[in-house]
Amino acid sequence: MQRALDQIHSWPVDHAAAAVRTSDGAVVTSGNTDRPFRLASVTKVLTAVAVLVAVEEGTVGLDDPDIDDTVPVPPGATVRDLLCHASGLAPDRDAALAAPRRKRIYSNRGYELLAALVADRSEMPFDVYLHEAVFEPLGMQDTRLDGSAASAGVSTVDDLLRLTAALDPTAPSSVLATATRAALSTVQYPELDGVVPGYGSQHPNPWGLGPEIRGHKRPHWTGSRNSPATYGHFGRAGTFLWIDPVAQVTTIVLTDHDFAEWAITAWPALSDAVLA
Repeated sequence: MQRALDQIHSWPVDHAAAAVRTSDGAVVTSGNTDRPFRLASVTKVLTAVAVLVAVEEGTVGLDDPDIDDTVPVPPGATVRDLLCHASGLAPDRDAALAAPRRKRIYSNRGYELLAALVADRSEMPFDVYLHEAVFEPLGMQDTRLDGSAASAGVSTVDDLLRLTAALDPTAPSSVLATATRAALSTVQYPELDGVVPGYGSQHPNPWGLGPEIRGHKRPHWTGSRNSPATYGHFGRAGTFLWIDPVAQVTTIVLTDHDFAEWAITAWPALSDAVLA
């Protein structure tokens, strides 16, 4: 396992850190796991967890038919739709490209609107809510949100190990109820097609309440050995995390080099080596 994980040191990056949690709970690491890295879209997993805390608290409703006029979403779109990119909202602007639940349109703007909704309903800035609802109870002392709730997270491998452990629906968690954690990694609207950024159109394009779900997508940023139930996210900053509930393995990799052709080859190779 150590040899597999040490592949990160041959990548064309200045800094990288990684960790694998195996089925017996053991953790293997490589690189400086307490070094903060920009997360880019891995931030969406953090934001999704905070939004689901707000759902459990009754601050927002997962399936409210009308969110209200505090955020400009397509008519009929719900919090659930925004979490799983099924709202019809454009990627980076307040415009409807489709009716809700017709197509999977990956939307950064949708996550910013979710944060705005939680901030409005809770009457506190979203970064404060995120800290109090997620980072503080999980002991994620080196994680912060420095801007957009879709892409401006900063964290460490050590803190993301704490987060991923708390997402396991088979173990106790101080953040979300068991049923909510199970829903987070369950495909929402399984028939929807869409695009995985950097990997093209997928038919279908399964997604959970925040994390992407691997399904049978080709090509993909996880490995060929990952089960279809694998869920997680990758970021344009050269970052990813995935949890394979079949293998009971979690892998987290953070780098300081933006996603490009190098990652399309390197990431699946590392994932396959880990699962081998």
